[in-house]
Amino acid sequence: MLTELSQGYFQPNVGGETIPVAQGELSDLAGDEPLFKALYQWFLDSGGVYKLAFGPKAFIVVSDPVVVRHLLKENAFNYDKGVLAEILEPIMGKGLIPADLETWKPRRRAIVPAFHKAYLETMVAMFGACTQETIRSLDALTADGEGQTDMEEVFLSLGLDIIGLGVFNYDFNSITKESPVIKAVYGVLKEAEHRSTFYIPYWNIPITKYIVPRQRKFNADLAVINACLDDLIAQAKQTRQADDVEALQARDYSKVRDPSLLRFLVDMRDADLSDKQLRDDLMTMLIAGHETTAAVLTWTLFALLTHPSAYAKVLAEIDSVLGDKTPSIEDMRAMPYVRCALAESLRMYPQPPILIRRALSDDVLPAPLGGDSSGYPIGKGADIFISSSSGTIMFQSLHRSPHLWKDPDTFRPERFSETNSNPAFNGAWAGYRPEAQGSSFYPNEVASDFAFIPFGGGARKCVGDQFALLEATVALTMLLRRFTFDFVEGPESVGMATGATIHTANGLQVRVQRRDVGVTPAGAESQEVAVPV
Repeated sequence: MLTELSQGYFQPNVGGETIPVAQGELSDLAGDEPLFKALYQWFLDSGGVYKLAFGPKAFIVVSDPVVVRHLLKENAFNYDKGVLAEILEPIMGKGLIPADLETWKPRRRAIVPAFHKAYLETMVAMFGACTQETIRSLDALTADGEGQTDMEEVFLSLGLDIIGLGVFNYDFNSITKESPVIKAVYGVLKEAEHRSTFYIPYWNIPITKYIVPRQRKFNADLAVINACLDDLIAQAKQTRQADDVEALQARDYSKVRDPSLLRFLVDMRDADLSDKQLRDDLMTMLIAGHETTAAVLTWTLFALLTHPSAYAKVLAEIDSVLGDKTPSIEDMRAMPYVRCALAESLRMYPQPPILIRRALSDDVLPAPLGGDSSGYPIGKGADIFISSSSGTIMFQSLHRSPHLWKDPDTFRPERFSETNSNPAFNGAWAGYRPEAQGSSFYPNEVASDFAFIPFGGGARKCVGDQFALLEATVALTMLLRRFTFDFVEGPESVGMATGATIHTANGLQVRVQRRDVGVTPAGAESQEVAVPV
């Protein structure tokens, strides 16, 4: 009744009248299960494009690769970040994720060159050094034989240290200490997650920042981080050595004292040196690049522990290639199964689980599998979930669609070395083709024709995708090479929760022991455990 009464008064007509409507209940949003589970069920019931209405808001949820390709690639500039931008603007300002198209285009042109080959090679060495700190911490934990720890927290600390050094040359040293800046970062992350899942944006009411305790804390945390970033920006500007992009990329980064992304952006000739824009760029990378990679590592380890045969294959590949050294890019090239295991984790537990878009003008969405052959007209302002919300696409439905993947709820890294297609699409979807991956180290949206989009796709694809995956590969291989892990209470105790990322409900509590090289963990030949949907 609330939906019927409020639509005409609070929601402008944004078209989509011919799109099937999912009959959602408010209890689906208020229960204990993650939202994407409800969306997945509605996808199974309603198809690859459906409308979801709760009270005054209506969203078009998309989980069909043909429509996803249209939104992210073929007509990408007709869509902005919509609700996501509204949520993130107080945190990230005009950073790459929430930025409008006018701001985004020059900022992306400035930032993309910073992720060049020499920078990534230098970062790989830094990933190894940070992981060594984590190894030292776990060595101390296992000094008497066996220790217990929450690996999700370990991965979060490692990810924060890596982002600090790689993006703005700041050592959080969060493995061994907790500073006010670290506490503030986690506070802002928690608030970003709260805003991404809370239905009513009460924080937009100005007085709430004075009277609502969590909003007062959020603004205080933001002030701490901003002060740190402003200081780092000021220091970088004081030592600026302006040069052309080509010259910056040709620097000998093995001898550069500060090889950070901030240094590149400040030293770039004709760069936008506005303190606010630099701060927005750095804040975006800090928030977006920290928790997401930690989540990838958490769920990859979880999946390997619940699938012993895959775990054994990963270990065998690490032992044969890595030895006892920090992996190089060439070493990672020689470990395809490890890379596929990380990709499979991202397929099952995408970070983030939802992409959001909003139509800037009228459009016609192409016909999804089994949908209206004439497509679905939508109007300006339509909010889309790929598979999700205001201009979004929701991943959980897409990445686990039985129309796109064989045994979609099974963790099976081998799938990324196999060709897969569905004749029911009549050629509209090219299927998954390993050879179409190109020079990329990892499976991507091109190889899957937009059925696998953990970093988005098209023009607004995440610029840090290779940074994140190389980081995850280094950390995973070095830790598995040195230690064995096992659940303290079993996989069912981990639980699942979702917000800006998919994370555990109770932490990844594991027993840790030092590993004898070449020894397969106990139970590796036992029957595998199903990974929860």
